[in-house]
Amino acid sequence: MSVACGVECVVVLGCLRWAWKRCTYIGSYDSESWTAATADEFDSVPRVCRLILAVYEPDLLCPKYAPAGGYRLNPDWVVKRVAYDHTLGHAPPYLIYADHDNREIVMAIRGLNLLSESDYKLLLDNRLGKQMFDGGYVHYGLLKSATWVLNAESETLRRLWEESGRCYKMVFTGHSLGSGVAALLSVIVVNHGDRLGGIPRSLVKCYAVAPARCMSLNLAVKYADVINSVILQDDFLPRTPTPLEDIFKSVFCLPCLLFLVCLRDTFIPEGRKLRDPRRLYAPGRVYHIVERKFCRCGRFPPEVRTAIPVDGRFEHIVLSCNATSDHAIIWIEREAEKALGNLKEQDAETVTTPPKVQKFERILTLEKEHKDALERAVSLNIPHAATSAEEEPPEEGSSTFKEPREEHAGLEAQTDKSFCKNARNNWNEAVEKLFHKSESGKLLLKRDDSATASGSGSTTDR
Repeated sequence: MSVACGVECVVVLGCLRWAWKRCTYIGSYDSESWTAATADEFDSVPRVCRLILAVYEPDLLCPKYAPAGGYRLNPDWVVKRVAYDHTLGHAPPYLIYADHDNREIVMAIRGLNLLSESDYKLLLDNRLGKQMFDGGYVHYGLLKSATWVLNAESETLRRLWEESGRCYKMVFTGHSLGSGVAALLSVIVVNHGDRLGGIPRSLVKCYAVAPARCMSLNLAVKYADVINSVILQDDFLPRTPTPLEDIFKSVFCLPCLLFLVCLRDTFIPEGRKLRDPRRLYAPGRVYHIVERKFCRCGRFPPEVRTAIPVDGRFEHIVLSCNATSDHAIIWIEREAEKALGNLKEQDAETVTTPPKVQKFERILTLEKEHKDALERAVSLNIPHAATSAEEEPPEEGSSTFKEPREEHAGLEAQTDKSFCKNARNNWNEAVEKLFHKSESGKLLLKRDDSATASGSGSTTDR
């Protein structure tokens, strides 16, 4: 009897300890060991947030929902606006903006519309491990959407970049659902820059605001020099390993889902999570905006921390009443603007070296952090992790890019097997196996072809 009572006490104490640790865990703990961001590297974040908000505006000449200070853009520089009527459900609405002041060509993609059936279809078009891409796994529906956007706008983006003297940056940005589309679009452009006139990797940037988990860990680290994720304190989406399609199926019971996921992940070892190649993560370098502290009321002056985390990459669910409000683009823009102002004030007070020298030193630091993260991923045996972010040279006997030819739909399974055997194939081989060009020259996923073929009555081996 006494033994049973002792065991029961131990179990109760263990449960109480777990509940205390989970309920007192706050979002700022995820980045407490990270370094502070600088004003130069964070300068673009409030600006792209305003451009994302501008996608929601029906008329930029007479704005109804402008943030404090307005959108601060020139309506004459808005090259194109695309609504749901034009995307036909293939992608969320977006706009293309030629920012001549900052020498950037920006594509901003809006977030999930809870009233749009097509947005849900993008989210639901996936399952764990369904699509392998560039040596890792990605969200299939978001990849299809990114491919559609590139096919639709490649000529426009190419023309703008060439008219700018081939020196402007190409910036893709999005919020929530749009962040996943923007991140995968930037990966395609980096590896297939000829679609945009041969733009180099160094001129492609992506800002994923309140990012969705859309790519495996090896890809998230590999493209950290291109993709930047912006997360406001307790935002639930980057922390929730549950697939996106399951999250938004349960959007009206989200607190219950977050609690169950939190309870489940307690019993999953960290090593097991890292070794699962199908597990998706928030992409790239992470900028974490922190504005609240434990057992403190109200919001404090926001600070920005940054790193390229490998292990412990926002794996803890935060049981917070702000988990959903921190996902709102309005709050993120507001706090990012405050944080940038604080960073500029700090820089003005602590200037000890010329700004150009500071900026050059910070660039070298960012490059070193990326290299260290790649090496860390290899040391932890992350599946398909590479020691270099650049393309690997073709293997012996393999040629450069060949014009893809149409193949039987039954080869889809063989394609996945070949990727598993040699996940580090170069990009040309990846394009050859995943895409083919239509008669108009557009890239199409072969999975789409198999669906079309089966719909027309052709027989395929599944």
